[in-house]
Amino acid sequence: MSGVALVSIALLGALVGLVVPLMSRRFATADARSRGFPGLQPVRRPWVAPMVAASVFGGLAVAVGDDPALPVLLAVAAVGLVLARVDLACLRLPDPLVLIAGMLAFGGLTAAALLSGTPGRLLGALGGATVAGAAHVLLALLPGSRLGFGDVKLAAVLGLPLGWLGRDALLAGLLLPHVLHGGLVLGLLATRRVHRSTLLPLGPALLTGAWLAVLLA
Repeated sequence: MSGVALVSIALLGALVGLVVPLMSRRFATADARSRGFPGLQPVRRPWVAPMVAASVFGGLAVAVGDDPALPVLLAVAAVGLVLARVDLACLRLPDPLVLIAGMLAFGGLTAAALLSGTPGRLLGALGGATVAGAAHVLLALLPGSRLGFGDVKLAAVLGLPLGWLGRDALLAGLLLPHVLHGGLVLGLLATRRVHRSTLLPLGPALLTGAWLAVLLA
């Protein structure tokens, strides 16, 4: 992929980042208020979201290159940025947003498989979604688990592009989120910023872990 294309994709990410706070506020505010959460606060550093989104998009472009699934990964990442912000605000992954991400992933990967003549990769994507979803269902059913079924559904959606990229990406995408989340929890407990009973969102870790898995694949 040319440097011009990489810069263009990063700039596209920055533009997406400008919209992320507005979209997240729209999805989060009503739900947060109904459940007693303060909701999303006004954006104090408007440059942060564009920088994060540009980094996410640029990283995907470098890692995936000319793979026909790149537009799909970018679309899922755009929705994922909104999901992460909403989950941080009110500990919920809205079903409509997860459904949109799932439809973009499945529809986009189906088109990519047909257009590139690689139907086997679509089977890999479906297998990835099945494995990721089943693994997180088991985790959610463990005694004392705080894993919500919103997290399970998001994990299954992320399993689609990870399965498309192959076994190594899928395995990394299954392990990294929990390593990241566990490290964060231990750090917050050690600094006494949270208590053992404090609920923390897993969605951002699922999304970050999947992104890192793509970069490492």
